[in-house]
Amino acid sequence: MVHGLARTLAGAAVVLGLGLATVAVAQTAPQPVTQGASDIKRTILQRIDVPGSTYETVIALVEIVPNGIIGRHTHFGVDSGVIQSGGVTLNATGLPEQVVAPGGSWQIPANTVHWGKAGPDGAKIVNTYVVEKGKPLATPAP
Repeated sequence: MVHGLARTLAGAAVVLGLGLATVAVAQTAPQPVTQGASDIKRTILQRIDVPGSTYETVIALVEIVPNGIIGRHTHFGVDSGVIQSGGVTLNATGLPEQVVAPGGSWQIPANTVHWGKAGPDGAKIVNTYVVEKGKPLATPAP
């Protein structure tokens, strides 16, 4: 009886451990997100709640194909990024056009319409968004 109970408890521990490992992997695995534009792929690397607020910080790897178009869109919060490779030309309502090369960065205020184009080598960007939780990461703009 005791031996059978020990075997049952050991089996339950293995199942619980596998379940917890699956949850941990699901929470940490990068998540590709396409926002309706075939030229852009966003892979969510991390989501962090902003304490005492309804916002979260989303860190993403953004990849844009060579000469890819960044359509007009907004974010429900601040968008900032650093070019890792390639380059982009960014436009935003009320801001001067910005040509950004590797190592260069930018910040777009919340709810500001912005758009652009990648250079001939495309672009890889680490983007940080501080956005309202539960809202889409990017929303198309007219």
